Amino acid sequence: MSEAPDPEVIELATKVFDLARQGETEALVAYVDAGVPANLTNDRGDTLVMLAAYHGHAPAVTALIARGADPDRANDRGQTPLAGAVFKGENEVVRALLDGGADPAAGTPSAMDTARMFGKTELLELFGGR
Repeated sequence: MSEAPDPEVIELATKVFDLARQGETEALVAYVDAGVPANLTNDRGDTLVMLAAYHGHAPAVTALIARGADPDRANDRGQTPLAGAVFKGENEVVRALLDGGADPAAGTPSAMDTARMFGKTELLELFGGR
């Protein structure tokens, strides 16, 4: 059995996840540039990209992907950032993820499945070109 996590590490991770949720791009990337993993995940498997995408922060998504974050990394429920952005109607984030190489067919449900479920034909057309 491993040791309990250092409370200071937990506090730092919590702060970084909050920066992603809030779209504080400059502060967020400063932490990543200083060594916080671009693919850091929380206790549900949500990455920084997932949190930024779900909360509608395209600049943060773009900056994280530019620093090596995986745009297709699914959380513990099999959801990808792209599917989350489709679900939330964050079209600017959808484009940022696609520009960063996200796969509309990845995840469960995939972004394509999510777009079909919610009748987002414009996104299905956009995905069809990928």
